[in-house]
Amino acid sequence: MPRSIVTIDDLSNDELEQVFVIADDILARMADPARPYRIRGRAKLAEDQILSTLFFEPSTRTRFSFESAMERLGGGVISSPNSAATSAAKGESIADTVRVVENYADVIVMRHPAEGAARVAADYACVPVINAGDGSHEHPTQTLCDLYTLHKERGMKSLADFSGLNIVLYGDLKHGRTVHSLVFALARLRACIILVPVKGLELPEHVTRRLQRDYDCVAAMPEKPSPGRDLPVDMIYVTPKGPHQQTIYGFLDAPAELKNVLSDIHVFYVTRLQTERGTDASGRGAYQKIDNEFMKKKSYKDSRVMHPLPRVGELGYDLDDDPRGVYFKQAAYGVTVRMALLTWLLDLTKTGTPPAARECELPEYCHKDGIQCNNPACVTRLATEQQYIEKEFWIVEQKDSIVLRCMYCEYEYTIACVGRVSKREYSTDPAQLKVTPRNDRILFAQVQDAVNAGYTSSAESAALP
Repeated sequence: MPRSIVTIDDLSNDELEQVFVIADDILARMADPARPYRIRGRAKLAEDQILSTLFFEPSTRTRFSFESAMERLGGGVISSPNSAATSAAKGESIADTVRVVENYADVIVMRHPAEGAARVAADYACVPVINAGDGSHEHPTQTLCDLYTLHKERGMKSLADFSGLNIVLYGDLKHGRTVHSLVFALARLRACIILVPVKGLELPEHVTRRLQRDYDCVAAMPEKPSPGRDLPVDMIYVTPKGPHQQTIYGFLDAPAELKNVLSDIHVFYVTRLQTERGTDASGRGAYQKIDNEFMKKKSYKDSRVMHPLPRVGELGYDLDDDPRGVYFKQAAYGVTVRMALLTWLLDLTKTGTPPAARECELPEYCHKDGIQCNNPACVTRLATEQQYIEKEFWIVEQKDSIVLRCMYCEYEYTIACVGRVSKREYSTDPAQLKVTPRNDRILFAQVQDAVNAGYTSSAESAALP
C-alpha cells in the first residue's frame, strides 16, 4: 500500500522534521528576493509526475497551493474543482472515482464534505492520497502549513522549540477541521493550548478525550479571571514535564508557569464560523473581532496572529499591515510546505527509500451487525459508500470500559455490552472482550440494542436451572 496522509498523526515528529528540512532547502533555492516567504520559478524534480486534485467542496488556498506546488516542482496537474465536474454527480462512489483517477495521476489530493472520505480514498487507491480536508474531521496539510509558518516566523531551529509556546485557538472549534488537526500536533509538540471557543462551538468531546488520553495533556480550568484577561477561556491543555504535574485539576492549583500563560500569548489562531457545516450564521455576532484595538493589550505585544482563511468578519483588515499579522505569509508558506511534502512523499530527490505506509497498532473490530458509527457526517452514512464500506473500528480502550473509534471519521463510542454470536448471549462485563473469540464476538452500544437483536443476558442464562 502506498503512503498516504489522511490525518496529522500519519506523520511522526521525525517525519515532520524531514519535511521542514526539505521546505527550508526549497526556500533557500527558490524564494522570491523581494518577498522571501514566497516561491518563484520552477524546479525539475517532478518532471515525470502528475498530481490530481479532486475537490468536492470549494477551495482557494488549498487547491491552488497544491497545484502551484506541483507546477513549481516541474510536474503536471489535472484538476476537478467541484463535484459537479465529476461522475460523483452521477452517483459514483469514492472508491470507484479514485481507482479511475489513479490511472491518470501519480498522487491524489482530495477534499470532501464527508468525514473519513480521505480514508476511503487511501484504502482503495494505488497511489498516495493526501487529505485536503474531509468535513469537520481533519486538514493535516493546513497544520503542516501552520507549524511551518511558526517555524519560520519565530526562528525555530527544531520542533523542540514548540515546547512551552502559549497558543490561543479562537472561534469555531467544533467544526474547524484545521483546529482538530492542529491541537493534536501541538499536543505532541508539548505546546500549551488555550481554547477560546465561541459559546456553543467548543472542541468536540471525542477530540478533548483524545488530547487527555492519547497525548497525555492535562486539562486546567481557569477558576477566576486573570488581570487583563479579555476572552472567556474555556480550557487550557498542557503536557506535564513530570509525573507530579498529573495532579493538576484546576487552574488555581496549577504551577506558577501555568498561571502566567495568559499574560504571554505567543500565537493567536483565529478561525471563522463554519456555516457550511450547518452552524447558524447569526452566531457571527458572538465573535470578538480580532483587530488592532484588541491586539494593543500587553499580553499580545509579541504574538503572531494566524488564520487559515477565508475571513468573514472575525479578523480586522487593520491587522494586515501589522507585522504580527502573518496570515498571508501563512498562505504563501503553504506552497513551500506542500512542495516539500510532495518531494518527500514521492521521493523526488531519489533517496531510494520512499516513506513506507504506517500501520495503526490498535486492535481492530469489524462486524456487519452490531455497533455502527452514529456520526451523521461520517462517510459510512453515504448511500453511495454503504454498498462496500464495512463497519470498522479501532479498540482504543478495553479495561474498565470498551471504547471504539470509527476508522473513518474517528468519532469514539463507549460500548455497553459484548455479545457472543454462537450462543446469542451478551455480557456487560468489559473483560468478556478479551475472552470471547474474535470471530464469535459482536459489540452493542446499548443493552437494548443487543436485546432487539435477539441476544439474552449471559447472567440470566447462567441462573437458569
